Amino acid sequence: MSRLSNKKTSLCTAEPLSDDKVCQKLAVFRQIFTSCFGPTGRLKQIHNNVGGHVQTTSTSAVLLKGVFTSHPVLKLLTASVLNHISCFSDCGLFAAILSCALIENAQRLNIETGITLKVYRHLLCLCKDYLNQEECGCRVRIDFGNSQSLLSLARSVIASKPACMLTYKEVQHVSSLVVQAFLQTVPCEAEGSVCLGKVVFVSVEGHRAMDSALFPGLLVEMPEMLSASDLKWLDHRAITLALFNTSLSGDLSETGDGTLEVSCGLSPEAAVLELLLRMGKQIISDGVALLACQKVVHPVLKQYLKEHHVIVIERLGISLMEPLSQMTGALPIASFQSPVPSKCYGQLSNILVKSFGSRQMLNLIPAGDSTVCSLGLCNRNETTLNELKLTCQNAEHVLRLSLKSPFALFGGGCTETHLAAYIRNKCSSGVDGTLLGPGCSPTQFQMAADSFCRALESVGRSLEHDGGESLVDLRCGHRWSGPGGAAPDVPWKDVVSLCGCGRLDRHEGLQWVILGGKGPSFSPTLPAESCAQHLVLDSFPAKLNALQVAVETANLILDLKYVIQDVN
Repeated sequence: MSRLSNKKTSLCTAEPLSDDKVCQKLAVFRQIFTSCFGPTGRLKQIHNNVGGHVQTTSTSAVLLKGVFTSHPVLKLLTASVLNHISCFSDCGLFAAILSCALIENAQRLNIETGITLKVYRHLLCLCKDYLNQEECGCRVRIDFGNSQSLLSLARSVIASKPACMLTYKEVQHVSSLVVQAFLQTVPCEAEGSVCLGKVVFVSVEGHRAMDSALFPGLLVEMPEMLSASDLKWLDHRAITLALFNTSLSGDLSETGDGTLEVSCGLSPEAAVLELLLRMGKQIISDGVALLACQKVVHPVLKQYLKEHHVIVIERLGISLMEPLSQMTGALPIASFQSPVPSKCYGQLSNILVKSFGSRQMLNLIPAGDSTVCSLGLCNRNETTLNELKLTCQNAEHVLRLSLKSPFALFGGGCTETHLAAYIRNKCSSGVDGTLLGPGCSPTQFQMAADSFCRALESVGRSLEHDGGESLVDLRCGHRWSGPGGAAPDVPWKDVVSLCGCGRLDRHEGLQWVILGGKGPSFSPTLPAESCAQHLVLDSFPAKLNALQVAVETANLILDLKYVIQDVN
């Protein structure tokens, strides 16, 4: 007999950030994210204490999903960043690092938390207003008439993931394929609302990344019962397709819920198989040359269709149903117990056998122009291949976001340092008294503003992992990387080359100071037009939302007075 225990009272913790253990966990969290940041970030291995799959990554989504957090404060931070990543696919590490830095800096201030939160909110609005202005000095417009800016966006995402283990040439090749695949999904002629196509990612392990390739239409697994000689019966002028999203295995469990009444002497399996064969006869008479099924097809039905030269592709999975329907015009058929309407059929122009890496695949070629394509990705081992596939999916999503908001921000830490310089200059020119409110002095406002700027600058410094020095120029406010331990009598212009985003070089009469050190206040300007071919760019909508998520999450955590946990 089980014993019943009294329900325990909930655990209530006041002022969670006053607990040194919580602050220590936040600090460790920030160190993990900071050490992963940028193209030279350090990799992390995630595994549990009982064995199982080991993940090697520097991607924020994989890290946050793989690391277990027990404290509600860390869970809140994790949920906020993961929610941002689910919508924008980029700038997750930026949001996490900035949020942790804002929290840590606010705790060091000797002012009321409410004042700090108010200043943080005001400066967030100031940043958003500035980034949306036409004269913003760290924003560039994406030119869709030239693929260079799209290539820069894709390359910046792919090059920032060292776990992909790509050479410079491989980064260029894969970035070019991602841009081509994205452009393939955009309709050539569209009026009103535009429906984008789909990129299907296919991965092959054990080959060089340079073997990656783009294919028109869809790549699907080669059926075991199919050989190249079976394709000679196809009418390549028009191949009719029937697409099923229900199981054709003949299992009674697929017939739906409810009670099944069976007459004496009747075999349910034979009755279902008879319905399947009746459906097979109909699609043969309708001239269908390809049956594609999301789930399993009964072996008797497969053999029957093969004898009548109908190709059967089963176990497509739900991810391929939408692009296949979009590419062929086929409507998914949800039942085999009633006649198939002719309007449900789709069309292909050809079916080819392709050898991609070590895999034999069928290439379904659409009839006419199509916005569906397949991007085949190769890499040397499972770890690098998984990271490359996820990174390319994120890069393609970033390019899609650029259609709605055709702007990009300077990468390489330049946007962060530029924003910090802009805010410092704005705050040094005086503070509107209406912003201070009761109990907030100009000195307190300046302290909170400096805390905000130092948090932004700390994100820029997080890109340096090899003992180098992060600098900022006093004209445009861009971040530069210099060698650590340089002799004090050596001018900075002799040891720097390009700024973090690649827009500025050292031959432009600039002056530098150490990032985060004491320097004069200045109004950062927009760099002159440059012919640089390899700019580092960040997604404008992704970074703008990440900035908002970071500040709002930090404010929420700083404003926590009690944490109530159910311990039952």
